[in-house]
Amino acid sequence: MLRAEGVLKHYDRLRGSSNYFCALQKLDFALEPGRVTEITGRSGSGKSTLLNILAGLLRPTEGKVRLEQTDLYALPDGELSRLRNRAIGVVPQGQTGLRSLTVLENVLLPWQLYSRGHAPAARARELLERVGIADLEQVRIGELSGGEMRRMAIARALIMQPAVLLADEPTGDLDDENTAAVLRLMRDTAREGTAVLLVTHEAEAARYADAVYRMEAGALSLQAAK
Repeated sequence: MLRAEGVLKHYDRLRGSSNYFCALQKLDFALEPGRVTEITGRSGSGKSTLLNILAGLLRPTEGKVRLEQTDLYALPDGELSRLRNRAIGVVPQGQTGLRSLTVLENVLLPWQLYSRGHAPAARARELLERVGIADLEQVRIGELSGGEMRRMAIARALIMQPAVLLADEPTGDLDDENTAAVLRLMRDTAREGTAVLLVTHEAEAARYADAVYRMEAGALSLQAAK
């Protein structure tokens, strides 16, 4: 389980000033294995801020984030990076990848960073098949469309079979058919035991979610649960 305990995030508007912007109001929040949790809300409401805090990428102003019993932000940077690589898959909102590598090499990159032995090329190809870009495995990512880049990032986030998957707008740039395929993959990933978080504006996502939250002005509220 990934749990946020008393987490909040604010930014000083002026160094040394008491005037600050609250990006995330204090909250407790948990992601459970085998469940898909959706967070929706307007742009700028704090959704991505929470996701990045849960991912160990953005230190909260207050509070703790625990993966099981491990406090992410109590770890040295190197240990946190290794834990994140092994246990937390992240699909970022932007289009990310190393342009010097092929699609297949980008998907395998998390494995190459810390792991030993043979890279799981068969799993990488299976994931590329499931997101509909198996025929592009030897293409350099500079040649991909925005939607293809997004699907490559999803496959890359899943290559290590993470305990937690945090996906920020994973269906952005996708047509209806590929949106449905990605959402089914998120549902299947949860069914295999992963805790899945979808941060999305996609209306169809609620059909695949076990719980739907809404973020407004940094405050999180439960909208529906199954």
